[in-house]
Amino acid sequence: MLTLTVCQAGKFSHSLPPHAISDALRTTDTVVWLDIKDPSDADNRLLRDEFGFHPLAIEDATRAHERPKVDAYEHALLVHPEGPEDEEEEVASPENGEPGRPGRQAYYFIVFYEARLDKESRRIKAEAINLFVGRNYLVTVHRGDTQHVPDTLARWQMPDSPLGNTVGALVHSFLDAIVDDYFPLMDEIADRAEELEDTIFEHYSEEAIEGIFAMKKDLLVLRRIVAPERDVLNVLLRRELPIFQPADVAYLQDVYDHIVRVTDNIDTYRDLLSSALDSYLSLQSNHLNQIVKVLTITSIILMAASLVTGFYGMNFANMPELNWRIGHLWALILIVVITGVLALYFKRLKWW
Repeated sequence: MLTLTVCQAGKFSHSLPPHAISDALRTTDTVVWLDIKDPSDADNRLLRDEFGFHPLAIEDATRAHERPKVDAYEHALLVHPEGPEDEEEEVASPENGEPGRPGRQAYYFIVFYEARLDKESRRIKAEAINLFVGRNYLVTVHRGDTQHVPDTLARWQMPDSPLGNTVGALVHSFLDAIVDDYFPLMDEIADRAEELEDTIFEHYSEEAIEGIFAMKKDLLVLRRIVAPERDVLNVLLRRELPIFQPADVAYLQDVYDHIVRVTDNIDTYRDLLSSALDSYLSLQSNHLNQIVKVLTITSIILMAASLVTGFYGMNFANMPELNWRIGHLWALILIVVITGVLALYFKRLKWW
């Protein structure tokens, strides 16, 4: 599914046919945003023929499970399907304004991830969004629905939009919307961490251990996404390719700062969960020690009682106490006294 938006001299149009994209890109005051949902083979040919993207970049954009990254392609040759590939035409080069090959233009290929919380499983789901960023175009490729594309498009087409007519502002707004959605996830993780702490220290539920490991896995997923995205923004801030203007650097720096905050929060909550897990194991070990201590005290007391009954249970003929009238009472008193002395001794040792 294609969504094509063209902005020329502040006016927006949605009627440009896809095969005319390469012609529109030759106009310096034109900005093109092409969004592709669930790319097909025809969409791949469109990316190759109208934009001249590298086949490896197209393959990465249409393949799932690609790690967050940014690749810089210094040149791309737009190939017109109706003409020969080596056709020469004098056009302005984006770097210096001098004549060059047709449609030759540098671009970035960016893989970024949006993350959301699945309400049913309460687990974090991450989906890749691939971006091709050129001097006057933005191409987004993704699978499934994403709310960030229509929201950013709506902001771009608003009257007196703060995004203006630059690709840098579009990229900043789009990436900033993705990164800002990480913060509600951090809040959700904080709430779940507090619930687990209450479960551990107040209710001592063994189900808490499953919740801790599930949250640690979610944080690991986020860490694998956010850490490379920080490196992506570092590359964009260096402006290795003449795509972003100097004024765009401040906005990209803002997104970078948000990424750093999210990374710090992830590390903090991972340490917090590790501490909670250690606390749970410590409580479990202490609980086990208490059980062993009670069993030990009980065993020693029973052994003392068994010693008395065993001693007087010997069937020797010349045993002096064998014919006592108070022998039975004496044995019971002896057992009670020994039990009381041992109990007081263990009490002084604070074993119970």
